[in-house]
Amino acid sequence: MMHHAQSIARLITELGKLPGVGPKTAQRLTYHLLNSPRENSLALSKAIREAVDKVTYCSVCSNFTDIDPCFICRDEKRDKSIICVVEEPGDIVAIEKTREYKGHYHVLQGIISPIDGIGPEQLKVKELLARITHQPKDNLEVIIALGSSVEGEATSMYLAKILRPLGIKVTRIAHGLPVGGALEYADEVTLAKAFEGRIELF
Repeated sequence: MMHHAQSIARLITELGKLPGVGPKTAQRLTYHLLNSPRENSLALSKAIREAVDKVTYCSVCSNFTDIDPCFICRDEKRDKSIICVVEEPGDIVAIEKTREYKGHYHVLQGIISPIDGIGPEQLKVKELLARITHQPKDNLEVIIALGSSVEGEATSMYLAKILRPLGIKVTRIAHGLPVGGALEYADEVTLAKAFEGRIELF
C-alpha cells in the first residue's frame, strides 16, 4: 500500500541513499523541503546540480575542485617539498582547519581493503609515484596521514615499502588519533599535535 504520492516517495528514496540517512530521517528531510519556501528548496536543488556539473578531481592531487589544478596546488606559498597523503578529500578539510600544515596533498581516494576488493591498483598510487618522479628528491618528504584502522595501517605500510627505495623521507602522523578513528572526525588540536609528532617510517 502506497503511503505517499509517487514524487514524495521517490524523494524519500533518493535521500535515503545518503550515508547516515535512514528511512525516517529521509522522510523528515522530505517533509522539511516540501514545507520550506519554494525558493529555498530550489536553491538546494540548484546547488546540488551545480556541484555535480562543475566539481571534478584535481589532475595533480585528486582533491575535489571546480578549477584545475585546485587552489591548493596553485598556491605558490605552499611548500612543494612536502606531500601529505590522505584517504579522502574530507581529510584535507580537517587538516587545513589546524592551520599548521603548509605543504601539498595527495588524495588516494580510498584505502587498501581486500575484503571490499580494493587493492593498490584501485587507488591513486600510480599518480603519487608519477608526481614524485617529477620532483627533486632532495628534502622531499611524504607524510602519510591515514586513519589508524587495520586498513589504514596496511595502506601506510604498503606506501612506505614502495616509497622508501626511492630515497624519499617517509613519515606518518603520530598516534594521537583514536585507534580505528577516521581522520576527518578528529579535532583540530589533536590533528595539529599528530603532525608535530610525526615519525619516520622504515
